[in-house]
Amino acid sequence: MAKGLDLAGAHVLVTGGAGFIGSNFVHHLRARFPGTRVTVLDKLTYAGNLANLDPVKDDACYRFVKGDICDPAIVGEAMGGCDIVVNFAAETHVDRSIESAQEFILTDTVGVFVLLEEARRSGVKRFVQVSTDEVYGEILSGEATEEAPLLARNPYAASKIGGDRLAYAYFATYGVPTIVTRCSNNFGPYQFPEKLIPLFVTNALEDKKLPVYGSGTNVRDWIHVEDHCRAIVALLEADDTEGATFNIAGGTERSVLDIAGAILAHLKKPAELLAHVTDRPGHDRRYAINASRLERATGFRPSIPFETGIAETIDWYVSRRDWWEPIRTGEFRHYYERTYGSR
Repeated sequence: MAKGLDLAGAHVLVTGGAGFIGSNFVHHLRARFPGTRVTVLDKLTYAGNLANLDPVKDDACYRFVKGDICDPAIVGEAMGGCDIVVNFAAETHVDRSIESAQEFILTDTVGVFVLLEEARRSGVKRFVQVSTDEVYGEILSGEATEEAPLLARNPYAASKIGGDRLAYAYFATYGVPTIVTRCSNNFGPYQFPEKLIPLFVTNALEDKKLPVYGSGTNVRDWIHVEDHCRAIVALLEADDTEGATFNIAGGTERSVLDIAGAILAHLKKPAELLAHVTDRPGHDRRYAINASRLERATGFRPSIPFETGIAETIDWYVSRRDWWEPIRTGEFRHYYERTYGSR
């Protein structure tokens, strides 16, 4: 039996820790396990933001290393002395992967290989590869279990399959104690405003159109980022999770139109801000996953209702213009015009 870990006093490497989910995971660890040391490794690309980590920047148990997970020397330096690795480092936006796939393949597959090689060499106690429900592709009915075929339909999801399966291969071949998680769509504070919810919220706050792909009836399952963090900790603490894959779901399916409507209603903005634009290529109509394996293994269930979480998330962006207004310039503005300007 592979016993679960005691995170109190552990040293955790969080790759991609200056991004959305990674920074929330850092805050979760530091709040829940004050004696746990955290090293963040982040390349600080357009979506990596050290401001996300301001609450812990003066914490003696926190260390930041700037670097690329594709760089073995940097990875070796960052992983030195760590007991646990949680890999959030990834290129994640489907639209960007359609525009240019190379960085996705390098980070999401080759980068995972570099991390696993160092984990194998250094003998970490647990390695969590954070994957995505998008690896299953379009699920038009029912829910995908962890045994469902992997049928990615865009370069982002395909690159995540590479890292996902490498993590399992390193367990099966070398005994590296890996766990693979496949989570549904996250929402919450610190999410880069190219993603659906922060894009719609920040556009609405500036009285700009909300660009809805196609009919807007595409459906996703949504989970608050704090619940995602709780699920990962539960897997680290549970017995016999090594070598296994776990779906993490919020159990809340909403369409793009549902999300847009909730945002406009909360902000008391007119429905006329909705603007249907040309759909993107290969746009999957629905993702849905079954997370019963996770509940059986850990007892975990999401604790934040969607209605509560989305209201709190919207209010966070309302109160944190200082965080998102500087981001919606420069590179973001060029990307936005490339993506939506001609639609």
